[in-house]
Amino acid sequence: MAGAGCRLREVGTTNRTHLADFEQAIGARSALLMKVHASNYTIQGFTATVPEKELAALAHARGLPFVVDLGSGALVDLSQYGLPKEPTPQETLAHGADLITFSCDKLLGGPQAGIIVGRAELVKKIKRNHLKRALRVDKMTLAALEAVLKLYRQPEKLAQRLPTLRRVEPAVVQAVRNAAHVSVVPCHSQIGSGALPVELLPSTALALAPLKRGRGEGTALKQLAAAFRALPVPVIGTISDGALKFDLRCLENEREFVDQLAQLRLDAGRSGS
Repeated sequence: MAGAGCRLREVGTTNRTHLADFEQAIGARSALLMKVHASNYTIQGFTATVPEKELAALAHARGLPFVVDLGSGALVDLSQYGLPKEPTPQETLAHGADLITFSCDKLLGGPQAGIIVGRAELVKKIKRNHLKRALRVDKMTLAALEAVLKLYRQPEKLAQRLPTLRRVEPAVVQAVRNAAHVSVVPCHSQIGSGALPVELLPSTALALAPLKRGRGEGTALKQLAAAFRALPVPVIGTISDGALKFDLRCLENEREFVDQLAQLRLDAGRSGS
């Protein structure tokens, strides 16, 4: 903003901002209203923010464009993946924003870059800025971004195809559906080094509890563990609380792990002694 020769005037307070704060800040030389999404921190408790629809209406009533910086780009509702809901560019445009900026990497899952979307005449003005040539992305970045954006054409398959959202749990549930119930549980990883022999790190694990309960439960649990050890790349977990647990901190190659689950043979395990 300093490079463009404009002056940024902040409104409201750290935790509470009202529509009147924006109204009072608009002057004869105001060029736009801007809202920036909080990144890397949260404000909780006694807070107040102005809805985007109200800010858009105020800006347009005063003949100003309304610009929103969304930070990370989330093109889908992340709550379906068990993550907090983040505003999407589609929603923000529907609320009346004239321009939106967001990252191609981070939540979107693409290469390091940024995207500006919005009203055609405003985007055209931005493209005429001399910095456009200095900051334009190369062909490799565009190719990587295109490949990622194509994945969003089938949002129902994002969890399997996009590394940022890909999850292990559904694949494991499918692989052991006739033998065990799968749940996500908190756990602790033991460092085990000479300097920190008993220190623990908080982590998360997949817990596989055999469907067979009662006298045969112990045998079923051992067979389940043996079947995972028999995979081309052996998967070794721990047995506790009646379940076979895989600490996800130990999972380095997620794709390899998921792909070999098709070779899991639950009826081939041996109970051992």
